[in-house]
Amino acid sequence: MGLIETISYEARSIEEARIFCRNLARSHYENFFVASVFLPRRLRQHFYNLYAYCRIADDLADESKDSEEALRFLEYWESELRACYHGRSRQAVFLALHETISTFDIPEKPFVDLLKAFKLDQVKRRYRTYDELLDYCCYSANPVGRLVLYLGGYRDEDRQALSDRTCTALQLANHWQDIGQDLKQQNRIYLPFEDMDQFGYSETDLSLQICDGRFAGLMSLEIQRTRRLFQEGLPLRNLVNSDLAMEVELFGRCGMEILRRIEIAHYDVFRHRPTLRKWTALKLLTYSWWSRQLLGRT
Repeated sequence: MGLIETISYEARSIEEARIFCRNLARSHYENFFVASVFLPRRLRQHFYNLYAYCRIADDLADESKDSEEALRFLEYWESELRACYHGRSRQAVFLALHETISTFDIPEKPFVDLLKAFKLDQVKRRYRTYDELLDYCCYSANPVGRLVLYLGGYRDEDRQALSDRTCTALQLANHWQDIGQDLKQQNRIYLPFEDMDQFGYSETDLSLQICDGRFAGLMSLEIQRTRRLFQEGLPLRNLVNSDLAMEVELFGRCGMEILRRIEIAHYDVFRHRPTLRKWTALKLLTYSWWSRQLLGRT
């Protein structure tokens, strides 16, 4: 099913809408942690529904033929979101999402914030400072963690702040592993230019995929920052119930594994893009589970 067919697909029933979201989520392996085996069955479909919304919005931003088309599609997706909140959308994702929104009383803001980030990607392709990049993550990543917290019934600022650290770190880790692809395919550079200047590394160097001591120093800086954010967010696992604790911990551990693999490759993400295979994911899941069992016995 193409992109236009996907966003215009209307479900004839709520069950058909659920199946649509479930199939979409399961077809994208890079998000293997979505509705993992440790997530209670009662929450899995709601995870699928949230993921389907995010996945399609991301595809609208990155797979449209140009920025103008992407912005039109994203405006349409936002209009369907508004219709969803009024119970008027029959589009498959929003029909299923309406059930999730109603069940957990989820506000509209995190969904809208995600679309702001995707719209920003169409007009802003360079970041001068690290703070600018963090501000972008407030829209592109942090809303996802807050949506997950809503599924657990958590709405307080303290847990949201910890979640924001993990989600920002996940977004940054994704940027660092995709540096080459982002520039080549989307003409986007998420490395802050002030950091590049600090190490004497230019946009021309980046376009030539030069991986030397300057680039290694630059990447080491960004990875240290990102790992610190993961570590700061990890305590959230002890502040949510068992329904979400494993998912929260897995988000952080998978992200830190990506960082570790970038370091093992001597930061050469141009020729060795780090990925997590199913076996690695399984090992991380098992490690997280045993860690929680041991903590529970002490």
